[in-house]
Amino acid sequence: MRVAVIGLGAMGMGAALNLLRAPGLETAGCDPRGAARSEFAAAGGTAVTRAADLPAGTEAALILVVDAKQVEAAVFGPDGCAPRLAPGAVLIVSATMAPEEARGLATEAARRGLLYLDAPVSGGVAGSRAGALTVMAAGSGAAFARAKPVLDATAKRVWNLGAEPGLGMTMKVVHQLLAGVHIAAAAEAMALGIKAGIEARTLYDIVITAAGNSWMFENRMPHVLDADETPRSAVDIFVKDLGLVGELARSVAFPAPLATQAHQLFIAARAMGHGGVDDAFVIRAYQALSGIRLPGEEG
Repeated sequence: MRVAVIGLGAMGMGAALNLLRAPGLETAGCDPRGAARSEFAAAGGTAVTRAADLPAGTEAALILVVDAKQVEAAVFGPDGCAPRLAPGAVLIVSATMAPEEARGLATEAARRGLLYLDAPVSGGVAGSRAGALTVMAAGSGAAFARAKPVLDATAKRVWNLGAEPGLGMTMKVVHQLLAGVHIAAAAEAMALGIKAGIEARTLYDIVITAAGNSWMFENRMPHVLDADETPRSAVDIFVKDLGLVGELARSVAFPAPLATQAHQLFIAARAMGHGGVDDAFVIRAYQALSGIRLPGEEG
């Protein structure tokens, strides 16, 4: 089977490398960044700059870009892959977007004779590299069947949420409410502890052994402890994703005060110039409010 991954970023690279290792799959990768293409090519994959240069007859395209606008450009735009896809090929779209945007893309795919799987993912960089993503998917039986070799190589768990595109993204948006609030809460706890005189690493070691721990605290706060702002997932991602939470909540007349407050904290960090750094550094908003020094800044 001829497959492609569009977007060789933090999540896409892991997925692409697992597809390279899977038997029976010819895997190409697409990314405008030379370093990403070089890494993928060094692993034995075919790397291209534009989706329009993917191998002809590609039967499945896993799309791990940022948002619906990038998906549309990568598939249906002037440099998109649609002309390179085999008839009946499946688009496995894992960019986070509004549910109505997923429905619109699915409609355009169907018009062009393509299958569409609304398939956002969770699991982080580690899950992607381990082929252990959780996929929240919606689409036709035919789309699931065509996508199965790709999902088998990249995911630990695939949830089938039904035939209607948009249901996968609805679930992802709800999930991102939790993820964003948990990161903000983790940063708040770390900042409060530092302000009150608890040594940061001691605070971390205690929390991860106690009832207050969360996956996000345990995963993200080491980045703060190590003063490592390398973006596995950036502050800007949660500016976008918590914005989607607010849009979904308004559309169903649902109050979401915790998500709204967390969104404002990420916006504040972005306004301070930290939008491109790791999302754990939403803690910079608390730093600005409290005057604390973070690990690595002492003295």
